[in-house]
Amino acid sequence: MGVPARSAAERAGRGGPGRAARLRWPPALGLEAQRGHLFPWAPVLLGTGIGGYFLWPGEPSAAIWMVVCALGGVATVRALRRPEATPALAWAVTLFALGMALAGLRAHLVAAPVLGGRYYGPVEGRVVAIDRSASDALRLTLDRVRLIGRPPDAVPARVRIALHGAAAEGPPPVPGGRVMTTAHLAPPGGAAEPGGFDFRRHAWFLRLGGLGYSRVPVLAIAAPEGRWWLGLRLRLAARLRAALPGPAGGFAAAVTTGDRSGVAQATLDDLRASNLAHLLAISGLHMGLLSGFVFGALRLALALVPPLALRLPVRRLSSVGALAAASVYLALSGGNVATERAFVMTAVVLGGLMLDRRAFSLRAVAVAALIVLALRPESLLGPGFQMSFAATTALIAVFGALKDRGGSWRLRWLAPLAGLVISSAVAGLATAPVGAAHFNTLSRYGLIANLLAVPAMGLVVIPGAVLSAVLALVGLEDWGLRLMGLGLRWILWVAQWVAGLSGAQGHVVSPGSAVLPLLALGGLILCLWQGWGRCVGLLPMAVALTLWAGAERPEVLISEDGALVGVMTPEGRALSRASGAGFVAGIWLENDGDGADQAAAAGRWPQGEPAPGLRRAAWSGGKLLQVIGTRGAEKIDDCAGADLLIANVPLPVDGPCQVYDPPRLRALGAVALGPGGRLRRAEVSGGRRLWSPVPGRGGQ
Repeated sequence: MGVPARSAAERAGRGGPGRAARLRWPPALGLEAQRGHLFPWAPVLLGTGIGGYFLWPGEPSAAIWMVVCALGGVATVRALRRPEATPALAWAVTLFALGMALAGLRAHLVAAPVLGGRYYGPVEGRVVAIDRSASDALRLTLDRVRLIGRPPDAVPARVRIALHGAAAEGPPPVPGGRVMTTAHLAPPGGAAEPGGFDFRRHAWFLRLGGLGYSRVPVLAIAAPEGRWWLGLRLRLAARLRAALPGPAGGFAAAVTTGDRSGVAQATLDDLRASNLAHLLAISGLHMGLLSGFVFGALRLALALVPPLALRLPVRRLSSVGALAAASVYLALSGGNVATERAFVMTAVVLGGLMLDRRAFSLRAVAVAALIVLALRPESLLGPGFQMSFAATTALIAVFGALKDRGGSWRLRWLAPLAGLVISSAVAGLATAPVGAAHFNTLSRYGLIANLLAVPAMGLVVIPGAVLSAVLALVGLEDWGLRLMGLGLRWILWVAQWVAGLSGAQGHVVSPGSAVLPLLALGGLILCLWQGWGRCVGLLPMAVALTLWAGAERPEVLISEDGALVGVMTPEGRALSRASGAGFVAGIWLENDGDGADQAAAAGRWPQGEPAPGLRRAAWSGGKLLQVIGTRGAEKIDDCAGADLLIANVPLPVDGPCQVYDPPRLRALGAVALGPGGRLRRAEVSGGRRLWSPVPGRGGQ
């Protein structure tokens, strides 16, 4: 008998069946069944690496970076040289290492000076953005900044100034123009509480090195320069507000040019309460509706001319026209992060149409996510990225599953209505946990509001805007603006009506740090995994919801400057101040899932101060005493019968009590105390990050 020939698998393994089995072990994990469906996991792995960088305890050292690069290089070589072995796992390591490297590189590339302390004096710069703060104050972002008494290498690349009093009077400055005022500036603050949103990191990637306010009139000292479309955006926004007076004009300017300065806080509150705030931001919905309308209009127009329809690639030409319209929209809107992300996703879809590929697929979403993460790795942490890609992925997965099941509608006229209901419900379910985790609110009637408002955006507002742009060539743009105004007024009415319903907006407690990643993992498994194995995704989602339901809030919260203290009571968190430190107070109450404002929360604080500048309260760890200002500090020479002393001025006290004053809080950041005095600090315990304040750095 002859010796049987070795199988191809054995020959590939070069070591017998055992060796081949070891090299081909991915099928045991179920990866073999996913062949051809693994590419959508690429941005997930890249994002995991990006998240690894931001979660690293301290800035990674040179040795860590060498290890990361070595692992990525070895994995890449392994995947390229032995594709028959473990390519999926090797590429996973490569993408993780690449994501971590991209995030670190981006953090270093955007590095810019940050104020080391408070500054008061003349500020000069070029206006690059105008918006409104949470208190409805007009706000300017300046670049090419000059500060008196500061060398150029110590001046922030950008500063943001809120205008109050005399500074807010008169027309706003012209974008692109150079202005001067006298302002109070301070470095960006850190997280309002441990584990909370780190504004200092957010500002680092925006290159914002100083924040403040001005009550002095803003003087224009130079005409707009540089980018010509800044003036075009300004004129267009002003034209829209003039043609559509009232809230509709501000809404029109926001969705067309990205200028939100004309949107009142009351309008914004109604949109948020009704879950329609996404219609205000120029995002994937607007970019998709615009490009889709232009694509359909061009394709219909070309198809109506038989000589052109028979000789030209109508579909490709329509895609090119739609991409051109999307590019113009990107330029007019100012090109913020959300709009750039929407443009990338739209460009990928239109590129697929030009190449005769399937436009709406999980692969297209993966390509768009890879591009966005490569350009702006920090966007992974923002609610905009998370919500837009969660909605898009869920919609494609659900409609793809419905299409694969086959079947047809018995009543064809119900198909558009069913599609609208399904898409609104799926997008709402996919984004609701993300929105609730970031903003601590839940719109109970958001589905109703979206079903009533989103069709108006697609069928009335966007066509009206395009019609107005076309008719502007012959001076008849008012016809399009009137149509646009009808749709916007309907949307605003829906928002106001839904927001006025009883219990329209609910409040939820902030989840722990593991909840969103677990929800994302479960959702991705449900959408991306093939076969019945996707049901495993329900497990991490159930764990996440269980953790969220059992989330506990700190008993005591201390702001990073010691000026505000919050103590949990049976009625909710009691705040030590009824005004001042409003941003921190709002964050604490939102994270508690408390709908009260700062004044109401301050009413829960025990009444009656023992002396001016002293405020007492009780918690499970004992007695708490807050010391305000030097007058209060003069009355303290020991622990004063308190177990916990908190002060906004240096407090040299000897005694058995715990003291949290500015010298200590500068090292700790905001502080949270749990049962038994368990301490959590906002600053990174393992070391500084690039955006952390430099110890000992002074200010003017």
